[in-house]
Amino acid sequence: MIHYTPLSEHDIFEDDPTQYDQHKIVHVRGKSVKVQQLEDGSYQVVHLLSTNPQHYLDQHCMPGTILKQQDFRD
Repeated sequence: MIHYTPLSEHDIFEDDPTQYDQHKIVHVRGKSVKVQQLEDGSYQVVHLLSTNPQHYLDQHCMPGTILKQQDFRD
């Protein structure tokens, strides 16, 4: 499979393979987001995974947003 994009490979893939275990994909308000679990048990949004430009306007899915477990479903 070929992936055409103007982004570099470092923008798409994690630099350190050990980072893969720290992230998970969840659904928030019908949108897929990549989150990282914090020490207090909450989650921080790392990336929004969507091709819909309207999804990027939702403040609940912005990178850096802190979420609780009840905010999403696996």
